[in-house]
Amino acid sequence: MVVDLSWMRERYEELRSQGLDWNPPTLETASEPRCLIDGREMIMLSANNYLNLTTHPRVIEAAVDATRKYGAGSGSVRAIAGTMDLHLETERLCAKFKGVESSLIYSAGYTANVGLIPTLVRGPEDVIISDELNHGSIIDGVRLTRASRAVYPHNDMAALERVLSEHEDSQRKLIITDGVFSMDGDIAPLDQIADLAEEYGAMTFVDDCHGEGVLGDGCGIVSHFGLQGRVTFEIGSFSKALGVQGGIVAGSEDVRTHALNHSRSWLLSGSQPPGVAAAQKAAIEVLMEEPQHVQRLWKNTDYFRGELESLGFDTGLSETPIIPVMCGESSLAQELSGALRKEGVMVGAIVFPMVSRDKARVRTQMSAGLSHDDLDAVLESFERCGREAGLI
Repeated sequence: MVVDLSWMRERYEELRSQGLDWNPPTLETASEPRCLIDGREMIMLSANNYLNLTTHPRVIEAAVDATRKYGAGSGSVRAIAGTMDLHLETERLCAKFKGVESSLIYSAGYTANVGLIPTLVRGPEDVIISDELNHGSIIDGVRLTRASRAVYPHNDMAALERVLSEHEDSQRKLIITDGVFSMDGDIAPLDQIADLAEEYGAMTFVDDCHGEGVLGDGCGIVSHFGLQGRVTFEIGSFSKALGVQGGIVAGSEDVRTHALNHSRSWLLSGSQPPGVAAAQKAAIEVLMEEPQHVQRLWKNTDYFRGELESLGFDTGLSETPIIPVMCGESSLAQELSGALRKEGVMVGAIVFPMVSRDKARVRTQMSAGLSHDDLDAVLESFERCGREAGLI
């Protein structure tokens, strides 16, 4: 008997009718400031490649050399026979980079969150306290637990303290927040969160995937606030500013040992290919030794955001290289995004249900590799398309 999968088509058609389906464009060259997408040259403003390290010669050469020496893969999960000297070297360097005792590398930032969070709490006697705008991977990780849950309004420290007070008798308390919020580009007040955590005896868990290479001279939000040793779990990503692929858990030696022994997404995933591990190490070295990449990123960020605002665009809460152009209605965001793509500017419309119905936006992301001419060309397109859409 043939299984009826018509419900899949019906569900997809429902999405498509609302303009909420995904139809990803095809990248036909390296992810660079100017690249080929669907056969057209575009200026890339939708990549997480903040420091333009995906094509850095040292990163590429490290990947090629390691692949030639070790092969394309390790042949095992790390827990059994897949841990290579390259993995350990990269983890030691990553801990040094973060200013902590130890680190552990996962297959992705997503698997770090969904694999680690469920190991940190047990049942209803424990509580997870989460910012309402946390990333979906955090939400998925929390759903895999049996702990009590509380959500506080975005970056509202008075509300966080009230929740902590209400759950003062919980056995384990875990506060979870993004470091840089990926839709708005604003920053968590991690210094205040750390103070409250210490006052109420809570663990702190920050997902800093969009803060690495951006904040704290590139070391991330913990460095930005000078909180080394005061944040229990720092989650990071190699697939954004570091330009490679993979997730990071950084903290004490106890944190590494716990994650290694209890996190199923680490225990049961194939290890990072040798070329990837070597590229990860090289990317950290470049970031530590070549601070001009971070400086250029912020120069571009400050210029572009300032010019957008001077044109009359609303950039929302942005404090980082994630710069949204607020549109309100989803249809308006899609109209602006489509018009910009026709002009050769690769941006994405962020619409409901990714954001609330009245908070649709076109999200732009800066890169250290964008030239002043690139930014001016994009700004001219934004001005034309924004006027046509009635946004300015």
